[in-house]
Amino acid sequence: MVTGGARGIGREIALLFAREGADIALCDVNAEVLGATQKEIESLGRSAVTGIVDVTKSDQVESFVQKTLDKFKKIDILVNNAGITKDGLLVRMSESDWDAVIAVNLKGAFNCTKAVSKIMMKQRGGRIVNMASIIGIMGNAGQANYAASKGGLIALTKTVAKELASRNVRANAIAPGFIQTDMTAKLPENVKTEMLKYVPLAKFGTVTDVANLALFLASDNSSYITGQVIQVDGGMVM
Repeated sequence: MVTGGARGIGREIALLFAREGADIALCDVNAEVLGATQKEIESLGRSAVTGIVDVTKSDQVESFVQKTLDKFKKIDILVNNAGITKDGLLVRMSESDWDAVIAVNLKGAFNCTKAVSKIMMKQRGGRIVNMASIIGIMGNAGQANYAASKGGLIALTKTVAKELASRNVRANAIAPGFIQTDMTAKLPENVKTEMLKYVPLAKFGTVTDVANLALFLASDNSSYITGQVIQVDGGMVM
């Protein structure tokens, strides 16, 4: 189950998991793109369940989880990827912009984890991968809401890892740095150059870089890893 899986990092994770033999439950708020990603998954020979889900609404999450169970009978992996930004300096940030980012990025992960963890505990096995950010580790001017949500997600990851370890459910977080996306592609070259001054590897990461780590954390190759935050940032934060 991948939230916010219709495009970007979520889409890449869903497609990589499908290539590796997983059936995919994909939810997003963008119906048009969601349908296109579903077709891509099915073209790889895997089954896909999709749903238009606002992860801030627990009833919508629970309904989609049940739809997934009806189709696949189990949920082995949860990737909490859904997220938004509403940037602005703290002194000018509206309460609504603060609430919206915390609701999607943090409460959304709580809703999905709560719904799926019950199933994983009963199965006595599962993997949860949370998409954090280096901003949740280092902070960033103009992103108080985003930094707080991702920092909170890191703390949630560690707590879930401790609570569910006895049932063989592992939880880890990925903290991407500067990743090539549609948004970064539109940045002026001088802005990109300035950003890369902070990255020792002197290049942007790719969605594949992030997806490869998600695959590792969801696989048996990481069976003794839980409660960790792994950065994919080219050495930006050490």
